[in-house]
Amino acid sequence: MKLASLWFIATTLLLSACAHNTAGIAVDSAGQVRDDNSSFANEVAVVDISAIMIADLIKASALIQSQSSTDLRLQYKFTWFDASGLTVEDEASSWKSIKLHGKQQLQVSAVAPNAQATRFEIYVRETFSY
Repeated sequence: MKLASLWFIATTLLLSACAHNTAGIAVDSAGQVRDDNSSFANEVAVVDISAIMIADLIKASALIQSQSSTDLRLQYKFTWFDASGLTVEDEASSWKSIKLHGKQQLQVSAVAPNAQATRFEIYVRETFSY
Protein backbone atom coordinates (compact mmCIF):
# COMPACT_ATOMS: atom_id res chain seq x y z
CA MET A 1 0.00 0.00 0.00
CA LYS A 2 2.83 2.40 0.86
CA LEU A 3 4.55 1.56 -2.42
CA ALA A 4 1.40 2.42 -4.40
CA SER A 5 1.06 5.75 -2.56
CA LEU A 6 4.70 6.56 -3.14
CA TRP A 7 4.35 5.70 -6.84
CA PHE A 8 1.29 7.96 -7.14
CA ILE A 9 3.06 10.91 -5.48
CA ALA A 10 6.18 10.50 -7.62
CA THR A 11 4.13 10.33 -10.83
CA THR A 12 2.09 13.39 -9.86
CA LEU A 13 5.22 15.41 -9.12
CA LEU A 14 6.84 14.36 -12.37
CA LEU A 15 3.80 15.30 -14.45
CA SER A 16 3.35 18.65 -12.71
CA ALA A 17 6.98 19.50 -13.42
CA CYS A 18 6.15 19.25 -17.13
CA ALA A 19 3.37 21.84 -16.92
CA HIS A 20 4.00 25.05 -18.86
CA ASN A 21 3.22 28.57 -17.78
CA THR A 22 0.39 29.72 -20.06
CA ALA A 23 0.07 33.19 -18.57
CA GLY A 24 0.83 36.06 -20.90
CA ILE A 25 0.21 39.76 -21.31
CA ALA A 26 -2.96 41.76 -21.83
CA VAL A 27 -3.52 45.25 -23.18
CA ASP A 28 -6.89 46.96 -23.03
CA SER A 29 -8.39 49.50 -25.41
CA ALA A 30 -7.11 52.34 -23.20
CA GLY A 31 -3.54 51.04 -23.59
CA GLN A 32 -3.22 49.71 -20.02
CA VAL A 33 -0.86 46.72 -19.91
CA ARG A 34 -1.29 43.79 -17.52
CA ASP A 35 1.76 41.55 -17.24
CA ASP A 36 0.86 38.05 -15.96
CA ASN A 37 4.24 36.56 -16.91
CA SER A 38 7.27 38.86 -16.66
CA SER A 39 9.67 36.59 -18.57
CA PHE A 40 7.18 36.36 -21.46
CA ALA A 41 6.69 40.15 -21.34
CA ASN A 42 10.43 40.50 -22.02
CA GLU A 43 9.96 38.52 -25.26
CA VAL A 44 6.74 40.06 -26.61
CA ALA A 45 5.19 43.52 -26.67
CA VAL A 46 1.71 44.59 -27.71
CA VAL A 47 1.69 48.17 -28.99
CA ASP A 48 -0.20 50.55 -31.28
CA ILE A 49 -3.63 49.67 -29.89
CA SER A 50 -6.31 51.38 -31.95
CA ALA A 51 -10.02 51.21 -32.64
CA ILE A 52 -12.27 52.61 -35.34
CA MET A 53 -16.02 52.47 -35.81
CA ILE A 54 -17.36 50.56 -38.80
CA ALA A 55 -21.10 51.22 -38.95
CA ASP A 56 -22.04 50.57 -35.30
CA LEU A 57 -19.26 48.06 -34.53
CA ILE A 58 -15.77 48.60 -33.16
CA LYS A 59 -12.83 47.30 -35.20
CA ALA A 60 -9.80 46.88 -32.96
CA SER A 61 -6.19 46.39 -33.98
CA ALA A 62 -2.89 45.86 -32.22
CA LEU A 63 0.71 45.30 -33.21
CA ILE A 64 2.36 42.23 -31.65
CA GLN A 65 6.16 42.59 -31.62
CA SER A 66 8.76 39.92 -30.95
CA GLN A 67 11.60 41.14 -28.75
CA SER A 68 13.34 37.78 -29.15
CA SER A 69 15.86 36.73 -31.78
CA THR A 70 14.27 33.27 -32.02
CA ASP A 71 10.92 32.08 -33.38
CA LEU A 72 7.91 32.40 -31.09
CA ARG A 73 4.64 30.50 -31.36
CA LEU A 74 1.89 32.62 -29.88
CA GLN A 75 -1.84 32.79 -29.43
CA TYR A 76 -3.94 35.91 -29.10
CA LYS A 77 -7.56 36.57 -28.27
CA PHE A 78 -9.71 39.69 -28.28
CA THR A 79 -12.26 39.94 -25.47
CA TRP A 80 -15.07 42.48 -25.76
CA PHE A 81 -16.82 44.30 -22.90
CA ASP A 82 -20.04 46.29 -22.68
CA ALA A 83 -20.52 49.63 -20.87
CA SER A 84 -21.04 47.77 -17.56
CA GLY A 85 -17.74 45.90 -17.90
CA LEU A 86 -19.36 42.53 -18.65
CA THR A 87 -18.01 40.35 -21.42
CA VAL A 88 -19.90 40.36 -24.70
CA GLU A 89 -20.32 36.98 -26.43
CA ASP A 90 -17.06 35.67 -24.96
CA GLU A 91 -17.79 32.12 -26.17
CA ALA A 92 -17.79 33.33 -29.79
CA SER A 93 -14.21 34.59 -29.52
CA SER A 94 -11.47 31.98 -29.98
CA TRP A 95 -7.69 31.85 -29.66
CA LYS A 96 -5.81 32.53 -32.89
CA SER A 97 -2.33 31.07 -33.44
CA ILE A 98 0.56 32.94 -35.02
CA LYS A 99 4.29 32.41 -35.45
CA LEU A 100 6.68 35.33 -35.19
CA HIS A 101 10.24 35.00 -36.39
CA GLY A 102 13.04 36.82 -34.55
CA LYS A 103 12.18 40.51 -34.04
CA GLN A 104 9.18 40.23 -36.38
CA GLN A 105 5.98 42.18 -35.79
CA LEU A 106 2.44 41.44 -36.91
CA GLN A 107 -0.68 43.55 -36.88
CA VAL A 108 -3.81 41.70 -35.75
CA SER A 109 -7.39 42.90 -35.73
CA ALA A 110 -10.93 41.88 -34.80
CA VAL A 111 -14.42 43.29 -35.07
CA ALA A 112 -16.77 43.46 -32.09
CA PRO A 113 -19.47 40.77 -32.16
CA ASN A 114 -22.27 43.32 -31.67
CA ALA A 115 -22.99 46.98 -31.00
CA GLN A 116 -23.10 46.50 -27.20
CA ALA A 117 -19.29 46.20 -27.12
CA THR A 118 -17.74 49.48 -25.99
CA ARG A 119 -14.19 48.40 -25.19
CA PHE A 120 -11.83 45.45 -25.61
CA GLU A 121 -8.75 43.65 -24.35
CA ILE A 122 -6.21 41.65 -26.32
CA TYR A 123 -4.44 38.82 -24.52
CA VAL A 124 -1.27 37.22 -25.91
CA ARG A 125 0.31 34.02 -24.59
CA GLU A 126 2.96 31.57 -25.67
CA THR A 127 1.88 28.33 -27.36
CA PHE A 128 3.59 25.08 -26.54
CA SER A 129 3.42 22.51 -29.29
CA TYR A 130 4.84 19.02 -29.19
